[in-house]
Amino acid sequence: MIRINLLPVREARKKADLQQLGLMFAVTLGASVAAAVLVHVSILHQISNARERVETMKQQIDAFKPQLAQVEQYRAKKADIERKLGVIHDLDRERSGPVHVLDELSSHTPERLWLTSLEAVPTGVTLQGMSLDTEVVATFMKSLEDSPYFQDVELKSTELSERDGLKLSKFEVHAMLKNPEQTPVQQTGDAGSPPSGASVSTAKASTR
Repeated sequence: MIRINLLPVREARKKADLQQLGLMFAVTLGASVAAAVLVHVSILHQISNARERVETMKQQIDAFKPQLAQVEQYRAKKADIERKLGVIHDLDRERSGPVHVLDELSSHTPERLWLTSLEAVPTGVTLQGMSLDTEVVATFMKSLEDSPYFQDVELKSTELSERDGLKLSKFEVHAMLKNPEQTPVQQTGDAGSPPSGASVSTAKASTR
């Protein structure tokens, strides 16, 4: 009977398997290292590009800084001009307000009625005067109500008086002042005080 020793063959096969496994491990490790290197290089390239873009943006911002400074200067000048125009408008309204009020009083005062006193008060204006009869006073109050500068006209008092042998009706009327240029909402908000530009100092007057 012939006997064949298979141990050398097995050892040779085992050694070949180990070599093959080692080769596969080396290839896998090499591929992993190469992939890591490629990823690292790609990330470095992206970082470099990002830095270049940031630097370019900084240069563009620096180039636009003079224009931005000019824009800010123009905005500041515009705001200053608008503020000055507002002040001029307010001054003009303050100047023209009493003139309009006095003109309205003159045009709405009927015949046979004389105003002797005009006084501005926090709630409007108080008018004192004399007339030949009470019906003329009623006509005067109705005429003031029709004016765009007066509202809530109210008769405070009336009494008979004699002057130069004539029996006259002495009266006192209170009225709220309003500004026709204001909207109804603005006038409602300012109901507790005379509108801007319509304040009238205490004065003595004789009309018609």
